Amino acid sequence: MTGGPDPVDWQGEALDCAACRFAGLLARRRCGFGWSCAFDRYAPRIARFFMMNPGAAESCLGDPYAETRAHAARVASIFRLRPLLNDPDPGVRAVAAIRLPAAQSKAALDDPDREVRIALAWRMPFADLVPLLRDPDPFVRQVAARRADPGVLPILTHDPAPEIRKLVAERVAPRWLDPLIADPDPEVRRAVARRIAPERLAPLACDSDLRVRHAAAERAGADLLRALLDDPEEPVRQAAADRLAELAAMTTPRPAERNSDVDR
Repeated sequence: MTGGPDPVDWQGEALDCAACRFAGLLARRRCGFGWSCAFDRYAPRIARFFMMNPGAAESCLGDPYAETRAHAARVASIFRLRPLLNDPDPGVRAVAAIRLPAAQSKAALDDPDREVRIALAWRMPFADLVPLLRDPDPFVRQVAARRADPGVLPILTHDPAPEIRKLVAERVAPRWLDPLIADPDPEVRRAVARRIAPERLAPLACDSDLRVRHAAAERAGADLLRALLDDPEEPVRQAAADRLAELAAMTTPRPAERNSDVDR
């Protein structure tokens, strides 16, 4: 198992297994040149080393190579990780933020690197996600919006990122959808058309975008559907016709029901 680049340390210098402080692991096949090493520059070899030797992790949390510190932090005792929230490397700080208890990870909510804040957005309790919904980075806000309680999502109704507004339209309670009916992005309006109360679909049935009108036609009431039968686009007309047939079938008594009415 010796794939990957030539074994060198993080500065490109040759590795000396005999001089390594973990040399005793070599004879026990717990590490090996070119396939498992805490001090190799190649990340998979570092990861393999700490997977096989988790007890060595704590002694490597101060290693000069950030990749070694990050992989060591993944398996080291969480009681040793709090100082790593101030590590100079964002990857190391992100690992610490993910593994530490939320009460300690909150200290990194204002971290200057998005990688750390994204890690927090994935793991913080719902109640602590609100600050990340206002994060300057749209991907941080998007991750937080996917996990946040839908009750707080109305604050993102006017978010500058259309993918976030679409996410809001997909998750927020339907009563909060009205501000998104006229959203400038058609995918947002389409998401609204799929969830808003049917009696609120009229503006979306007149939308300039075929996809939005089609979504409206799939859920509209009979009066609106009859208007959509004259839509300029065939897919919308067909969806309206199919929906009308569906509504008619729902209101037409079944044969057994008609017979029982006659018997009475």
